[in-house]
Amino acid sequence: MVLDQPTRFDRRRRWPWYYIGPNEDPRHKGERSDLKDKITVPDVLLQAHSASLGLTFYNARQFPAGYRGSLFAAEHGSWNRSKRTGSKVIRVIMRDGVPTGEYEDFATGFVVNDASAWGRPVGVTVTPDGALYVSEDAGGTIWRITARN
Repeated sequence: MVLDQPTRFDRRRRWPWYYIGPNEDPRHKGERSDLKDKITVPDVLLQAHSASLGLTFYNARQFPAGYRGSLFAAEHGSWNRSKRTGSKVIRVIMRDGVPTGEYEDFATGFVVNDASAWGRPVGVTVTPDGALYVSEDAGGTIWRITARN
């Protein structure tokens, strides 16, 4: 199962035969036509190689009310692409506990250029005081993110 795309859990495996709906992989043409109409489309589409490693839901009260229930994802990012992607923290927007399909960049600035990044987020968690902590493995740093007063 491709985990680069946040999706509500579904036990039926369709990849590598189909992806993002009824799109058959030409390398497996005709192998599993029984799966075509049973595809789970990801709730949120992310760019390939974003590599969401750490996830956490925000249910604290330090950030503005609109952040409650949001999903935060630490995007470790690519290292072997000509145009770098990831290396940031995103906020997946939820409505009534379900992803809307939208996300926004929450913490960026880790990328120096397409050849290097000084930070690659790995983990994200919320502490009892409502702060968001982000770990990264390029520099071995843990960042504490709080709301401004």
